[in-house]
Amino acid sequence: MLITVSGPPGSGKSTNAVQLADALGLGHVSGGDIFREMAAERDMTPVEFNEFAEEDPQIDRDLDRRLREIAVERDDVVLESRLAGWLAADHADFRFWFDAPLSVRAERIAERESKDVDRARTETERREASERKRYEEYYNIDIEDLSIYDAAYNTARWGPERFLDVLVATVEAYDPDDDEGKAPVEGVVYDF
Repeated sequence: MLITVSGPPGSGKSTNAVQLADALGLGHVSGGDIFREMAAERDMTPVEFNEFAEEDPQIDRDLDRRLREIAVERDDVVLESRLAGWLAADHADFRFWFDAPLSVRAERIAERESKDVDRARTETERREASERKRYEEYYNIDIEDLSIYDAAYNTARWGPERFLDVLVATVEAYDPDDDEGKAPVEGVVYDF
């Protein structure tokens, strides 16, 4: 089984992807962890690295190629990144989108990164604008198009334990005999 978890910064992707993988006995791969490692190697913050990536398209392409290869070649994994659903395409058994209001996401990021909420909000808005621009330019992906996802959740509506219950119940309720087809992923240019 391949499950993708996508969403904007602070939406709960990492926390919930790890817990879902553990609950289902699957591996976990985080694009965000890989991206932050790449930023740290260059002594940059993720925001600075995002903006640097606007000038060097190979950064995104290297990361996205790795994630696409994982989606195509591996099974029994929860693949988590902003583009995981798009990159995995029809290889994914489930594609989840997580989101939360910007104010909630900024608070989560501020707490996680020990920074002021206003700063976290400003950086998050800059980061999202940068990523939106690059995804469209590189791959013809409109990150705001949620039509490819099997389920989209506002993670601010449940506590972490209850939300995990929702996710596990969703996966466990799946019956291939009732499946009338997942939403196709079309128009993406996988130019890595």
